[in-house]
This record gives sequence, C-alpha cells and structure tokens, in this order.
Amino acid sequence: MTEPLIQFRAVRKAFGPKVVLRDLSLDVFPGETLTVMGGSGVGKSVMLKLLIRLLEPDAGSIRFHGEETTAMDAARLRQVRQRIAMLFQGGALFDSFSVAGNVGYALREHYYLTMSESEIAERVAWALGLVDLPGTEQMRPSDLSGGMKKRVALARAVALRPEVLLYDEPTTGLDPINTTRICHLIRGLQRALGVTSIVVTHDMHSAFAVSDRMAMLHRGEVIAAGPPESFRHPQDPRIVQFIAGHAPEHEEVEALLQA
Repeated sequence: MTEPLIQFRAVRKAFGPKVVLRDLSLDVFPGETLTVMGGSGVGKSVMLKLLIRLLEPDAGSIRFHGEETTAMDAARLRQVRQRIAMLFQGGALFDSFSVAGNVGYALREHYYLTMSESEIAERVAWALGLVDLPGTEQMRPSDLSGGMKKRVALARAVALRPEVLLYDEPTTGLDPINTTRICHLIRGLQRALGVTSIVVTHDMHSAFAVSDRMAMLHRGEVIAAGPPESFRHPQDPRIVQFIAGHAPEHEEVEALLQA
C-alpha cells in the first residue's frame, strides 16, 4: 500500500480555553484529492495552517514525506512551503498589485535569486492560462468579480508548481456557476499537474464533485474517512445530520454530546 505523503497523528490545538483540535489523526496519500468536511469552527482551516506552520500545534505529530514538520528550522520550512501552496478562503489578494503582481508574488519571494523577471512573467502567464484567465495580467483586484479573484488566487498558488495544493473553503461566497467552475479547476489541476490536494469545505455538492476520499471532522477529531460512496448513505447520525443540513433537536444534541 502507498505510504502517506502527509500524516497527522494525535494533533491538538487550543486557543485559550477553546479546544479546536483534540485528537486529529489523518493520512493524505500521493496524488489524491482529500476533502475534509465539518461545520464551522471544527478546525478544518486550522489543520491546513498547522501543516505549513502558520500555526503551531500544542501536541502531536505532523509529517510530510516522513519528516516531522514541527521540528523543521526556518530554512527547511521555507523549502517545504515551496512544495505546499494554499488557496486562502478570502483569496488574500493584494489590492495595490496588478493580477501579474499578485500571481508572481510567491515566485519573487521564493525564487528571487534564481528566476529572472522574464521567467516570472512566463510562469505567471502559464498559471493564468490554467485557470482560464489569459491576458488579465494588467487588471487590478478591484476590476475582478468574486469568481475571478478566486481564480487569480489559485493561479498564484499554482505558479509555484507545488506538490500539494491546500484549498480553504474554495467555493465560499460564489454563485453556482462559479462554484462549478472552481470544482472543475480542482479536478483539472489534479489531472494536469499530478498534485495532491486537501480541500476543506462544508459545501457537500463540492465535496462529492472533487473528492477521491472524504473525511469528517467532529468535535476536534476525524470520525470517518473513506471514498465518497461511503458518505452517501452513512450510518453515523452525526454525519447524516451534517450532510442533510438538519439541525438536531435539544434531545438529539444531548445524545450527540454523549457520543
């Protein structure tokens, strides 16, 4: 069996008295698209930020290619961040930069000694072409629709030619057409680039559309993981209620808290 590319083991993260992740254990395999589902505040985005050390875990192990990321020094962590790119929930574009400036930003940060401006411009054009935004280099974020902003942010991530792509709620705030477009891009980039992808979302339509495997986070730990088919007719009432969008009655809440 293929060895995991990424491993979370007994990871814990709290913010003051609020425990977000209490015992996160999860494997991510090379080349797959794994979607991590769960309600707001269960730690999905925190998990991604722990992987690239934007946050530090309180306990547990996080490994990339078998190497403990929590023990890496700044130089080694910088190398890993060149291989793991992230699409942030809000896009996180710089309003003062053009589209080309935004997409080329990470290239200048990571490869300022090895890439010329002409090489950066060529890579930017390539990345924008992949997300179906060719010729938009001179536009500004203020000129773009919400869907276009998401695609520019995705082009910025792809421009690094990463081994792993992290998607933090990639369809939040988008209309159905742009949601479908982003889902197609996630699948298309997996095929075109061979990337491993982790998608965190509470959008069930998107989850089923893009996933090779799915995992469910509940109360700080993974309660189920498997192929999408296993989530279409789940037996666990917590998963049933999440997928159906059903808010439990008071008695059901009490029973779930005891589970």
